Amino acid sequence: MVLMITLGIIGCGAIGSDVAKAADEMKEIAEIYAYDGVEERGRKLAEELGKVKFQPVDVFLPEVDVVFEAASQQAVYEYAERIVEAEKDLIVMSIGAFFDDEFRERLVEKARVHNCKIYLPSGAVAGLDGIKAASIGGLDTVTLVTTKSPEAFGKHFDRRTILFDGSAREAVQLFPRNVNVASCLSMAGIGLDRTKVKVVADPVIRFNSHKILAHGKFGRLRAEVENLPNPKNPSTSYLASLSAIALLKKIVNPLQIGI
Repeated sequence: MVLMITLGIIGCGAIGSDVAKAADEMKEIAEIYAYDGVEERGRKLAEELGKVKFQPVDVFLPEVDVVFEAASQQAVYEYAERIVEAEKDLIVMSIGAFFDDEFRERLVEKARVHNCKIYLPSGAVAGLDGIKAASIGGLDTVTLVTTKSPEAFGKHFDRRTILFDGSAREAVQLFPRNVNVASCLSMAGIGLDRTKVKVVADPVIRFNSHKILAHGKFGRLRAEVENLPNPKNPSTSYLASLSAIALLKKIVNPLQIGI
């Protein structure tokens, strides 16, 4: 017997629409409800895909099993607690919201009380399984080096320039659109304050690069991804959409691969 679930989507931009289209083709997903603050965008997605219906979150929430957020950190603050209080599993793309320790801990505790899960896709980086496993034995250092073109930061430089070198907590606050991945990396490893982040603007690169360097009792880890942009939104890496789709497939699949 195939496990059938109903999916809710908040945010119908590049990532949300990628996930909706993939979910529309999954036999394990019976229905999809979608919402976007730009109503025209949500309704257009519903017209294009057979399983998708456009409805406000409060209307579709009682009907779904899992909610996928791909809107904004503000959307996480607005909806996440209501979702877990309704005993629905939650997938969060805007993981920068989790640098707020009080909010994150409160949300996790509510999920525990209401017996539901909060999933954080790996996004535009690779190596999180290794970091999670290594943290069990003990990690000494974890560093994320993010390199993008100056235009990604709204700046102009003629040469490679280090814009930031400090903690992940500071980086997420200063560059919320560029180092969102630092939140997930920090939670997988040694936390927002001990995880180091270097943000670099380089006018000659063609790809957005995220490099993870880690050292601990397990040995050393080095993982680097050079991301192509999402065809629908050049400021978003296509791998972020693929990681969300892979996580959704994992949720509905009885065979679990990786941590």
